[in-house]
Amino acid sequence: MSQQIQKTTASGKGILSNPKLVLVHRSLNVVMNQNVTLCCCSASGSPPVRYTLFKHNQQVSSLNRSDSTPALFTLTISSASDLGPYKCKAEHNTSSDGKYSNSLNFTLIEPISKPVLSSPTSHTTKGQNVTLSCFSENGSLPITYIFFKGKQSISPPVMMHEREAAVIFLFVNSSTDSGTYKCKANNSFPNSMKYSNSFNFTLAEERSHSQGLIISLGLILLLLVIGFALAIPFFIIPSYKAKKYKSTRPSTGFTSTVNVEETENDVIYAEIEPVKPEEEYINFSVIRREDEKAGKRECTTVYSKVLIRN
Repeated sequence: MSQQIQKTTASGKGILSNPKLVLVHRSLNVVMNQNVTLCCCSASGSPPVRYTLFKHNQQVSSLNRSDSTPALFTLTISSASDLGPYKCKAEHNTSSDGKYSNSLNFTLIEPISKPVLSSPTSHTTKGQNVTLSCFSENGSLPITYIFFKGKQSISPPVMMHEREAAVIFLFVNSSTDSGTYKCKANNSFPNSMKYSNSFNFTLAEERSHSQGLIISLGLILLLLVIGFALAIPFFIIPSYKAKKYKSTRPSTGFTSTVNVEETENDVIYAEIEPVKPEEEYINFSVIRREDEKAGKRECTTVYSKVLIRN
């Protein structure tokens, strides 16, 4: 810039050349409410010269120079409309043959917001691939992201020129891979570096074979209990009722029972006649009773009927 001013002041009289518009010192990246200085000067031309600064083809300010010194315009960037484009015009006071300079545009930079570190899953197992993403919702682009595990960097800087998250892939090989992760984001805004939240993976321990066998046996036992419970009303109870009913049905032939009212050596022999379908009673006859103690045998025939209830 100083060399350009020296060339301008050293130039003599001549035809007015197209001026150049340059920024003094700082970068074209600006922050809100920042003051900037623009320099407009012509390399040749006879003074006096009038310099006029325009923004969006609207006049901002004018300066007259009676010598070859450049015109300096100081601006304050207070809104997005102050970003430009800017041009300057150089002309003689006695002439209308003004000439225009190049155009300049400022870029507004904003501080980044705290980045958010996340993953589709927080639970993982050994041998699994996982992803980590870091994203700042606000802040001027481009944004550079760096991932950390503890205090150690685990990725090179990832510069994002779009409003998108930076993503890295991790391979979980041991329990140490489930440590604390963070990411850092920064852009061209001065002192804009910010760290994200912490993120931890939960590593699921692999079950041993014995544990799997115990679980399988428990499930089989549970299924057996459920099957037995379901079989009671459908199979066991009907079968029991059928056997009980069958045992109460009479049969033909001889049978012997002990008469609890007699002595233990008295034996009663009975003959049961079959029941006809139309009958409701059984003919029951006692044909012989023996008294072994007395050495006597008595035969007595007694007929009776027993009511049958289905």
